[in-house]
Amino acid sequence: MKMIYGVKDRPTVGKLLLFSLQQLLAILAATIAVPIIVGNNMSISAALFGAGVGTIVYQLFTRFKSPVFLGSSFAFIGPMSAAFAGGVSMSLGYLGLLIGAAFAGVVYVLLAVIVKLAGVKWIDKVMPAVVIGPTVAIIGLSLAGNAIGDLMQGSATAPIMEWIIKDGEPILQEGARMLCSPYLALLCGLVTLGVTIVCSVYGKKLLKMIPFVIGIVSGYALAAILTGVGHAAKVEALMIIDFSLFTKMQWYPSFAFLEVFKGGLTPAANSSIGAYIGAIAIGYIPVAFVVFAEHLADHKNISSIIETDLLKDPGLSKTLLGDGIGSVAGAVFGGCPNTTYGESVGCVAISGNASVITIFVTALMAIAASFIAPVITFLATIPKCVMGGVCVALYGFIAVSGLKMIQNVDLNDNKNLFVVSVILIAGVGGMVVTFGQISITSVACALILGILVNVLVNIGGKKKAEAVIIAAAENSETGGQPETVREDEQTDALDEAAAAEDKNTEE
Repeated sequence: MKMIYGVKDRPTVGKLLLFSLQQLLAILAATIAVPIIVGNNMSISAALFGAGVGTIVYQLFTRFKSPVFLGSSFAFIGPMSAAFAGGVSMSLGYLGLLIGAAFAGVVYVLLAVIVKLAGVKWIDKVMPAVVIGPTVAIIGLSLAGNAIGDLMQGSATAPIMEWIIKDGEPILQEGARMLCSPYLALLCGLVTLGVTIVCSVYGKKLLKMIPFVIGIVSGYALAAILTGVGHAAKVEALMIIDFSLFTKMQWYPSFAFLEVFKGGLTPAANSSIGAYIGAIAIGYIPVAFVVFAEHLADHKNISSIIETDLLKDPGLSKTLLGDGIGSVAGAVFGGCPNTTYGESVGCVAISGNASVITIFVTALMAIAASFIAPVITFLATIPKCVMGGVCVALYGFIAVSGLKMIQNVDLNDNKNLFVVSVILIAGVGGMVVTFGQISITSVACALILGILVNVLVNIGGKKKAEAVIIAAAENSETGGQPETVREDEQTDALDEAAAAEDKNTEE
């Protein structure tokens, strides 16, 4: 779609604030979800602060040319959880988070150096449109389950005791049950989605550019009314929003680097600091290579949306450095390594606003909000069903933008058909390969398989061209007759091989 505001455009102050709020709401749920999942008293406000700082670092490295927000990376949840495993002290666990982020940052720096020396043409060869297009689609499709699952959930819960099996033994532990009816949660989510769609399709001027804000406000208002009625009538099924969060507000972020100094650095039993650091390295470094694949896919995607190749300007080496150093900066404060966010890309696509100043102001908003307890608490009370309604649209746009990348690829050619088919099935099927505590995500698995299949199906064409060239050379040396290998046959074979390659690299 045509951008209403380009990368260098500056909306008026009022619109800029609304656009930035929309971006903040789009990335909010995922950014604060990571510290919640990892636990160990990680601060959601610190994670939001770290995301803001990381995004500013990224913008500085990319010279404010890439309209992408950085937020907490889900890929690192496994290594982050492992940093606290084995009975290590809380302080050592937080130190492990910082060391792990540093290891991941080194990987990004090394990759940036390689790209700087080797250029980006090899990327177009290894990952042409026929590979990267369906991979981008998988980023959106792999998140579909999260969006639909959230549609049926509220945030108000009640504690319960439940039995679980741990290490083969039954253990009674405290859990939680959702209070509201899943159907009422679904209603709020669908209202959010419906209002978002109506504003985007039929809205005029400002309404058309901030559909997420209007949609979330509408869904939240309905959920708040139902929750208020539920409390007044003492009907649990109506209680969607957990307003009790306002009674336990966190008034300032608990920064990760400060947590390191709150206690002793005690390693796990029968272990040492050196062994612990080695385990952290083994956990973080491979995941950094996996996130590199998602970095490429996100930047290819946003490049197609804004019709500017970010791998060339500001350049992949710059985006990698910005992502890597921004990730480390974010982890220093929030403990969570950052990554470029597909939600942010989807927000740019739907709103038609690629103004990079919007991303910068969003980062400042995230930093400011982390110190304003009522604001961060209010954002945390937005129920899952409301965010799920927005994410249905966001994740869908990511998937569709990936499919648009292959609209010029000839899918009647079995070579291309096999590549796209393998990527889609591996990604949608949730193919995940795990080595100990290291997991290769479904997106990365799909991309790796796609690259291998693309190489496999194109070997034949190259071999044929090489055989013709060799035969022509031998014919020239021996003074052979024209019937051996003619020059036009050599040219035809070369053209055929080049055409096959062009089909795969065509954007």
